[in-house]
Amino acid sequence: MENTTLESTSATVTTAATTLRQIDALPGPRGLPVVGNLLQIDTPRLHQQLEGWCREFGPFFKLQLGSRLVLVLGDHAATASVLRDRPDGFRRTARLEEVWTEMKLQPGVFGANGDVWKRQRRMVMAGFDPAHVKRYYPAMLTTGQRLGKRWALAAQSGAAIDLQADLMRYTVDAIAGLAFGAEVNTLESDGDVIQQHLDKIFPAVFKRLLAPLPTWRYFRSPADRRLERSVAAVTEAVAGFIRQARARMQADPSLCERPGNLLEAMIAAADAEDSGIDDAQVAGNVLTMLLAGEDTTANTVAWMIDLLWRHPAALARATAEVRSIVGDAHAPTLEELTQLDYVEACAHETMRLKPVAPLVGVQALRDTRVGDVQVPTGTVILNVMRHDSVSESHVPNAAAFEPERWLVQGGPGAQASAAKRTSMPFGAGPRICPGRYLALLEMKLAMATLLGRFDIASVDTPDGQPAREHLSFTMTPVGLRMRVRERS
Repeated sequence: MENTTLESTSATVTTAATTLRQIDALPGPRGLPVVGNLLQIDTPRLHQQLEGWCREFGPFFKLQLGSRLVLVLGDHAATASVLRDRPDGFRRTARLEEVWTEMKLQPGVFGANGDVWKRQRRMVMAGFDPAHVKRYYPAMLTTGQRLGKRWALAAQSGAAIDLQADLMRYTVDAIAGLAFGAEVNTLESDGDVIQQHLDKIFPAVFKRLLAPLPTWRYFRSPADRRLERSVAAVTEAVAGFIRQARARMQADPSLCERPGNLLEAMIAAADAEDSGIDDAQVAGNVLTMLLAGEDTTANTVAWMIDLLWRHPAALARATAEVRSIVGDAHAPTLEELTQLDYVEACAHETMRLKPVAPLVGVQALRDTRVGDVQVPTGTVILNVMRHDSVSESHVPNAAAFEPERWLVQGGPGAQASAAKRTSMPFGAGPRICPGRYLALLEMKLAMATLLGRFDIASVDTPDGQPAREHLSFTMTPVGLRMRVRERS
C-alpha cells in the first residue's frame, strides 16, 4: 500500500495554454447501449483489464459504467498529483461511502472524508509514531513466535502450508495484540475465529461497488445473510476491544499519558478536549485497522515468498542477511529487524510488481484538470497503480524482480531509483497509509521467522502454474502453498 497538499489545482495541469480534452472525447473500450462497459467487467481481473486497456488506449482513457462516465489514469505523475490533492480536491467515492454505511460498518479514517477525516487522522497518527510502535513490539514478537510454532508443526508432519491463510492469521493476531491489546490467537486455533468473519467484508464491499444492480436491497441471498452475521460478529468484537481498553485505562490512569497500544492512544486522543471524536469513530478505526492490517500485509508477504522462491539468488541473499544479523531467530529484536535492509528492499520490490491495492478510486470535489483532461465535479477517477511501475519507459528492466534497485551500494538508508517514483503502494499525499511503518515491521518479522528458523523446500500451487492474481478489494495470490524444513 501523501504528505503535501497542492497549493492549487493548477499542480495537476501541464501548462496553462494546454487545450483540454473532455472525458467523453477520450479513447476507451467500445461498450453497449445503456450499460456501456459494465458487462465487460471481469471483477476478479479488473486490475489486469484496466492495465491492458492502458496499453491499448494510453494512460488516459474512459469507461462507461451504466450512466456514469469514469476517467481511468495509468500515468504515475497524474495519479500522484490526484492523490496529493486530497482531501480538498478529491475524496473517497460516494459509492464507497454508501456501500460501507449500508453494510452497517462504522466509518474510520479509511472511508472518512473532509473535516471528519482530518480529526480522525490526527487521532490515528497519535498511535502510529515509531516510539509507540517500539513499545508495542513485544506483542508483535509473541505473534511471530506463534507463526514459527505453527510452521514448525507443519515441517515436522511434512504438511503443505496454505501461505495466504496462515499469514492472514498472523496479521490479524499481530494487529489485535499490538494495536488493541487484545488476545486474538488465531494461529493456535482452527475454530470459528474473527479472521473468518473479517475475510467476508472487503470482498463484499468490492462486489457491491461494482454491482450493476443492488440486488441485496430487494432479495437477501444466503451469502448476504452470512455477511450480516459476520459484520455483527466483528462489530461486537470491536466493541469488546474498546470496553477492555477503557477498563484498563480506568484502572490505570497513567495509560492516558503513556498508552500501551494503538487503541489506548486513540481513546486518549478522542477524550481530549474539543477532539470531536466519539466512541463510534474510535470503533470505525479499530475496524479499519483490522481490515486494512489483515489483507494488505498478509498478501504482500505471500507474494514476497513466492517471488523469492522463483529467484534463488535473491532468496539466498535475503536468507544470508537474516542469519547473519538475527542472533536468535525465535526472538528477533526490533533493532535487528531495522538492519534487514535487503529484506526490506525485497518487500518494496514485491509491492512494485504485486501491489495489493492495484486500483485506487477517488471522486473530484470541484472542477479541475488532470494532465490535459478537464475533470468536472463529481467525476470518479480510477487510478491504475501498476501500469507505469512495470513499464520499461519508466523503470529499467521493469519486469524483473531486482530488490537491489531499492538499495544504494547495498547499504542502509538506501534511496530507491525510478521505481520509487512510479510505485506508490501506500498511496501518496496527506492520505498516505498511516500504518506503513508498522506494515514493513510485520513483513520483516515474518521473513526473519521464516528464513531464520526454516529452509524453504518448495513454494507452488495445486496446478503447478504461477499463482493467479485475484482482485477482491485487495489483490490476493490464489493457491500458494509452501513446505519448509526446520534448521537444525
